[in-house]
This record gives sequence, C-alpha cells and structure tokens, in this order.
Amino acid sequence: MTAKTPAPVVLTGTRIRLEPLDRSHAADLFAAVGGDEEVWRWIPIPLPRTEQDMLDVVDHYLDGSDSQPFAVIELATGRAVGITCFLDANARDELVEIGGTLYARSLWRTGVNTEAKILLLTHAFEELGMGRVMWKTDHRNERSQAAIRRLGAQYEGTFRRARRRPDGSWRDSVYFSMLADEWPTAKQRLSERLAAG
Repeated sequence: MTAKTPAPVVLTGTRIRLEPLDRSHAADLFAAVGGDEEVWRWIPIPLPRTEQDMLDVVDHYLDGSDSQPFAVIELATGRAVGITCFLDANARDELVEIGGTLYARSLWRTGVNTEAKILLLTHAFEELGMGRVMWKTDHRNERSQAAIRRLGAQYEGTFRRARRRPDGSWRDSVYFSMLADEWPTAKQRLSERLAAG
C-alpha cells in the first residue's frame, strides 16, 4: 500500500473521540487545561489564562501547515479535554510524528492517552500505510518520556541543543519511534492494558 498523508478524520474509541480541532473547542479546552501550569510546562506556547488566550492557542495549532491537530473529546461528557496531533507527515518516506499532546491533569494515567495513541497508531499504520511513527520530547520531561516508552516506542537518541525554549534556555530533544512491524505486538499489549482499566 502506498502511504497517504493524514487528512481530517474522526477516530472513535470507547472512552474518547479524536476529531479535527477547531475554534469551537476553545471554551471546553480552557475549562479543562487553561491556566494549569503543570499541563503547559513543556508546551512551547504561552500559558493560556483566558478564553481568548485559548482561542489563540487553537489558532496556533491550526496555523501549522505540517500539522493535523485533533481535539480529544471525552465520550462521557462530550467535552474537549485535550489536544494531540499528527506532525511532519511524509507519505513518500512513510513517516509521521505524534506530538503537541496535552490533556486535563485529571485524565493523566487514566487510559485516555493509551486510547488516543491506539487510535492514532492504528490510523497511521493500518489506514495511512506509514512505516514509522516518531515522538520527540524535552529531555527534562521525564513524565512524557515514560509515557512514550509505555507505548512500546524505542529510544533513538537525544538531539542536543535542539530548540530554544520560550524562557531562552536550550532544550535537548529525546527521540523515540515505532516501526510498522513492531505495531502488532504493541497494539495487543496496549489493548490489553486499556481493557484491564
């Protein structure tokens, strides 16, 4: 199968739905994550302290020509509780990055991230035909690194002095990836973990 570039799509699981992000999600997102410094600690965007700030954040996500952002919708409430994205897709080389992810702190370690990644990885490998999915994160963001490792992604290395943070300091970026032939085993393990609660 020839790989395809991600396009707007709705991906539905048992707890959440991923739908194309738009400005109508801003109010829910502000209620879920606005002003929470811990949620935004590693996101290279100013902390949203008002609904207008959150609209600006949504616009920032939507402005990326190399990004396909999703609102994470909690099925039980119908409310947007986070954001996650496909980034830098390259159909010719069969690769895509997952990033720009944030969730309400109340949903950390609840299975929401696991289900979101199952949905994204299934779409990337099984529907888009990607051969490689990658992640990168700040070397100081140990929580994110642990979450990526729990998915079954492999550590690839650290790019030193990779990006300037908003405060002017330099970030080293830690890279991870999963390949298409690793996905079936990872999918089974993640699905079992999600089913176990």
